[in-house]
Amino acid sequence: MNGADTAFVLVSAFFVMLMTPGLAFFYGGMVRVKSALNMLMMSFISLAVVSVLWVLFGYSLTFGPDTGGLIGNLDHAGLSGLSPDSLTEQGGIPLLAFVLFQMMFAVLAPALMSGALADRVTFGAWAVFLTLWATLVYFPVAHWVWAEGGWLRELEVIDFAGGTAVHINAGIGALAAVLVVGERIGFTKDPMRPHNLPLVVLGAALLWFGWFGFNAGSALAADGTAATMALNTQIATGAALAGWLAYERLRHGAFTTLGAASGAIAGLVAITPAGASVNAMGALVIGAVAGVVCSWAVGLKYKLGYDDSLDVVGVHLVGGLVGTLLVGFLAVDGVGGPAQFGKQALGAFSVLAFSFAVSWLLAKLVQATIGFRADPDDETAGVDQAFHAETAYDFTAVGGSTGRDPGGPPAPPGTAAAPETAPRPGRATKVDA
Repeated sequence: MNGADTAFVLVSAFFVMLMTPGLAFFYGGMVRVKSALNMLMMSFISLAVVSVLWVLFGYSLTFGPDTGGLIGNLDHAGLSGLSPDSLTEQGGIPLLAFVLFQMMFAVLAPALMSGALADRVTFGAWAVFLTLWATLVYFPVAHWVWAEGGWLRELEVIDFAGGTAVHINAGIGALAAVLVVGERIGFTKDPMRPHNLPLVVLGAALLWFGWFGFNAGSALAADGTAATMALNTQIATGAALAGWLAYERLRHGAFTTLGAASGAIAGLVAITPAGASVNAMGALVIGAVAGVVCSWAVGLKYKLGYDDSLDVVGVHLVGGLVGTLLVGFLAVDGVGGPAQFGKQALGAFSVLAFSFAVSWLLAKLVQATIGFRADPDDETAGVDQAFHAETAYDFTAVGGSTGRDPGGPPAPPGTAAAPETAPRPGRATKVDA
């Protein structure tokens, strides 16, 4: 066993785990206040559900012995045959460390889709859809891309850390689900601005931090490949953030905080498949292109009429396509060229077609059986209260006191909780406030 590499992979797994709570904050700040908790829960439930699925059969279907290049078998169901002494074939890393690392990828992928469905689906239906999608979409596609015998791996499609298996897969799956569920009540008519931009920035920062484990950790060794991937991750993310803001300033006249956070995520997505195969200048190009193209793409939902609530399609699908395709030309050491570009295109659009078709069918199944869409009254009032019996913020202490403590005596006159019989000079009345 190589202790240094093992420690690196374990720490990287912890970084990737942090990305799912980071995603919860990122999405949670972008929705309206009445849906904030539900958005957090839609990410957190993936940590529970997919972790269980991964142990029961997910790891085996993804990395078990190959069956026709399409899926693994069930030899390792329940992690059968794996012990603390089992090592990976590529290096001296305990196989259980690899299982943990890849589990965190499987957790994050379906959680990415949740942002597209914000504000309008029942929590139970989302948990069922997540379970089905991980089983029938993520596990097979991840096998295609990363497992021994997977047909895209055998074709030598470059996807170092998940441009196809994670981002294209989740992005197009989200679009399929959106087309089944339909748009939010008031889409294009009512203001649906983020309720907490500092929370969005916090989430983006946690994602950026965790992404070093996501990308560099995929080297499965503390070596030059990991260093290259980490450096290129930072370069591409910075370039994408700058590119998004530049496009936004030219197109809309302002540098927005939401644009900065979204641009960073676009760069992280785009460099994920490509970072180990390009040099620093290639990473800069990929990041800059992703920032501009993704900034443009998020506006397509208004022109094409699909309600991708938090721009999962514009950032993850489009960003994943940018990185996966550009590496076909930008890969160094004689790899890049028309032939490699053709392989990349085949890989990207094969995943896109498969994921869209199966995701659409799964969403239709959920809709037809238990119902996917929330009741209109629940959606209008807020899904936090409807499905979780909670709200993200307690406003009763901010100008909302009734002057009486429930279950207690009336507040004494002259105290802060006592009601005023007339407004004091210079203060707003309750109606004005």
